[in-house]
Amino acid sequence: MTRMRTGAMVAVMLGVAWPSAVQGQERRGPPSVPPDTSQAMTVEAYDPRSTLVVPENPVTRAAFPFVDVHLHLNGTMPRAQLDQLVRDMDALNLAVGVNLSGGTGPRLAQQVEAFEAAYPGRFVVFANVDFSDIGDPEFGALAAARLEADVEAGARGLKIFKNLGLWLTDAADRRVAVDDPRLDPIWAKAGELGIPVLIHSGDPASFWEPMDERNERWLELRLRPRRQQTGPPSFEVVLGEQLNMFRRHPGTTFIAAHLAWLGHDLGRLGQLLDEIPNMNVGLGAVIYEPGRQPRFAREFFIEYQDRILMGKDSWAPDEYPTYFRVLETADEYFPYYRRYHAFWRMYGLDLPDEVLRKVYFENALRIISDVDRSRFP
Repeated sequence: MTRMRTGAMVAVMLGVAWPSAVQGQERRGPPSVPPDTSQAMTVEAYDPRSTLVVPENPVTRAAFPFVDVHLHLNGTMPRAQLDQLVRDMDALNLAVGVNLSGGTGPRLAQQVEAFEAAYPGRFVVFANVDFSDIGDPEFGALAAARLEADVEAGARGLKIFKNLGLWLTDAADRRVAVDDPRLDPIWAKAGELGIPVLIHSGDPASFWEPMDERNERWLELRLRPRRQQTGPPSFEVVLGEQLNMFRRHPGTTFIAAHLAWLGHDLGRLGQLLDEIPNMNVGLGAVIYEPGRQPRFAREFFIEYQDRILMGKDSWAPDEYPTYFRVLETADEYFPYYRRYHAFWRMYGLDLPDEVLRKVYFENALRIISDVDRSRFP
């Protein structure tokens, strides 16, 4: 109870009239001030600096050497650029980088040879599927044969981009579904060859929602309007096709990129991992999801520690420390590096070393063949 309210109560009890001016102050507070329209600000520009003072433990180098299973690199970059890339990797404790943009055929073979000649054991290259001849009745067999040749040339996995399921069409201008039967020979061949398939299907669920005041990705869609999905297909359709493909090929190991875009619903993701034993998930570009739910996410990482792989996606050395800090520390309320992805703050999961080792490198060593194990404890 405020002093003024106490005084007014005493006055009433004693039968004393309380000055109306004072009563007015009690009701209304200080005189209102009209807004200063000269200081108008857009939501895009609003970026407040937190006044919260809490312990901070920034991490610039991972606690263990790690495999980044989600990189997109120019396999023919100039030597000076490659040298700088490796120096940056060393500073981060990034022991082996997986380039998912390997292509197919001579382009892939050239990348494998160039990386290995310059820095033996530091890079792994994944092949990609050439869908240009999907109208051919024998497409599946042709693509499977190309994949086998790419593996012989040094590819250690297959990366599928999100055009499959969203905008890739066939010769009849029909959308090619993720679980299109014409693609089955590709997934079967990957299983036969013992290589993983890292696949990006769909986009964040919010991209399909109305772009209004309730959409938590509104700022991103405002700044990157081409990312908005109007459908069809819907988020659930694309996700369902991907899961159906996983189920149909139990002998093939799949890595669903970006936590399968289910980082906002880890309970559902956990149920799927329980149901589909050949499904794994990568962290590329979505550390902001576990970083906003530290208690539940910590339980999830411990429960599914054998199924989660470290990955970053776009190469930006100064952004890795946020991943390290979320995974390794118990810090509270620290910023994410890209506001339009996540305007919320991060919290650390403080994962046990046993879990960190699996996420950082042990799971990748188990899933991807021929990674230089001497680089890891």
